[in-house]
Amino acid sequence: MESLKSIMQKDICAAIGKRVRLSRILKDGKAAIFAFDHGFEHGPTDFTEENMNPRKIVGSAVESNFDAIMLTKGVAEVTHDLWLGRTPLIVKLTGKTSLKPPEGQLLQYSIGSVDDAVRLGADGVAATVYWGSPHEEIMAERFQRIVTRCEEYGLPTMILAYPRGPSIISSYDERIVLYASRASLEVGADLIKTHYTGSTESFGRVVRSVPIPVMMSGGGKTETPKDFLHLVKSVMDAGSAGVVVGRNVFQSADFRKVASAVIGIVHNKMAPEDFD
Repeated sequence: MESLKSIMQKDICAAIGKRVRLSRILKDGKAAIFAFDHGFEHGPTDFTEENMNPRKIVGSAVESNFDAIMLTKGVAEVTHDLWLGRTPLIVKLTGKTSLKPPEGQLLQYSIGSVDDAVRLGADGVAATVYWGSPHEEIMAERFQRIVTRCEEYGLPTMILAYPRGPSIISSYDERIVLYASRASLEVGADLIKTHYTGSTESFGRVVRSVPIPVMMSGGGKTETPKDFLHLVKSVMDAGSAGVVVGRNVFQSADFRKVASAVIGIVHNKMAPEDFD
């Protein structure tokens, strides 16, 4: 049997490893993360013919100097030469397609493993839980198993905490998002990605409700890039650890400009008006 000293040494090493990896993502305690699981979640409707190949968008994200990129296992494999040694990788371990019928849209399933992420050299993993879904317990139990496995490797876990289900009147309601964030803390997440609650004041209360970093989910494309930048400014003013963005960057007319603006607001307290 392993000695207590040996077990403690492993725990210490794993804790140090997690701190090292989190420091790569949250370089100054904050991060602008580029999320790119849309090909699996939404299919070809999110892309133009020009950027359908994932290498196009991942290449732009790396060149834009995002703090980390969140990819599925398959996309990480075919783009590894682009992000290797340049941008920390977070592997998304769960998903669902939009091809499923409506009754199947409230459950995410496994599309990768912690071991896959380790083999890819990832600095973290991510998984979704639809808090309030009829299948909430399946996703929550899966996430807890991911956390347990990640603790062995010293890998941080990011939860995509999305309130969603027949009893959820609004996924953006402050009380609902606060509950989802607290539940995410309870199952062992290291980072929380969740919905913006509509104001700096309300999102600030969500951020202060849990002692782990809370980040805004970029969500669907806003009417204008400036509208999105104002959302980013609001969540940063609320004390957020940053944003996890996708469509509002890669569907914009100028990927690099919007990406630079997001990063500038997150890290340098710049204002949306600075990017006119």
